Amino acid sequence: MEFSQYDINALMQITNRPNIVFTEGSGMWLTDNNGKRYLDYLQGWAVNCLGHAPKCIVDALAAQGARLINPSPAFYNEPSIRLASMLTAHSCFDRVFFANSGAEANEGAIKLARKWGKVNKNAAGENRYEIITFNHGFHGRTLATMSASGKTGWDTMFAPQVPGFPKAELNDIASVEKLITDKTVGVMLEPVQGESGVIPAQREFMQALRALTKKHNLLLIVDEVQSGMGRSGELFAYQLSGIEPDIMTLGKGIGGGVPLSAMLAREEVAVFEPGEQGGTYNGNPVMTAVGAAVLEELLKPGFLQSVKDQGNYLGAQLLTLCDKHGLEGERGEGLLRALKLGRDIGPQIVEAARNLEPVGLLLNSPRPDLLRFMPSLNVTKDEIDQMIAMLSDILEKLKS
Repeated sequence: MEFSQYDINALMQITNRPNIVFTEGSGMWLTDNNGKRYLDYLQGWAVNCLGHAPKCIVDALAAQGARLINPSPAFYNEPSIRLASMLTAHSCFDRVFFANSGAEANEGAIKLARKWGKVNKNAAGENRYEIITFNHGFHGRTLATMSASGKTGWDTMFAPQVPGFPKAELNDIASVEKLITDKTVGVMLEPVQGESGVIPAQREFMQALRALTKKHNLLLIVDEVQSGMGRSGELFAYQLSGIEPDIMTLGKGIGGGVPLSAMLAREEVAVFEPGEQGGTYNGNPVMTAVGAAVLEELLKPGFLQSVKDQGNYLGAQLLTLCDKHGLEGERGEGLLRALKLGRDIGPQIVEAARNLEPVGLLLNSPRPDLLRFMPSLNVTKDEIDQMIAMLSDILEKLKS
């Protein structure tokens, strides 16, 4: 079917999209309406942790969809109980709230922190509600999560912002400490800032932050929507630093492609009362059955070690590109990595890669001087080599 035959005007215009309609996907590959194949290093922005249409997700959707789709969150359902139990068994958390998107999970974390600040007031008996977040951070697109984010221009886009989110600098503990007041209830950060260009929080910084929050009786909230579910090489990125946060949010990879997210908390922090938090589709049995299938795959012997190994290999190959083409380096954790280009050619590379023939390449440039790589966690060395070769050819052409 030709692109002109699709009634794209029926969709609200919220982003600039190329004239492509994807119709099929398998593993690291997508196929468009003309039958052209693309090696996909976006994977839905780190969503498809097991690639496109993995058998375990297809089977979970079919099996659960034939049994029970939505009994209402007013009742228990078996898949949500099973997934919650798996998550708490493999983390430092005790309670799980399921939602549908990373932004929704982060919104829940903000609400829970503010409720905890009502229960645990300051010395003057006043509610605590301010959450220190970080410049260049990204927490979602609701009004509260946009206010918590540190993206340039977001403070005026839908002004006025939701108050209560002073901004510190990642990896600068002094910048956090100077923002603490009697209104502060917690600190919220991504262990790896994704949208700002894959900037990891240093191990020493995370440990100092945990010590600082404990000293001042503050909550430590980790937004692992992008860095969680094996993406860093550990099941959760906070484990890289050997700390235990109070609240964690998950999204993207937890559903492997379906709309699922989670907010986890330690028992003493889980202070919601009935009626304070909810959602029509939260804990939906079809979505949580998929989440359980995904987590089972990630927990198989050797899987996370393979993520570390492939992440190291991808990093090494990106450094080889740097040597060959005079680029500035690479950074990241596991299979969330960035290539520092040294000049603003990222959008050109993305377009050139997509337009390659006969096979295209899908890349992401969150900043014009940088590329971000988010392959499936079971990407092969051959698929890494193929991407590197394609990218190298593009970089060579851009020199001329």
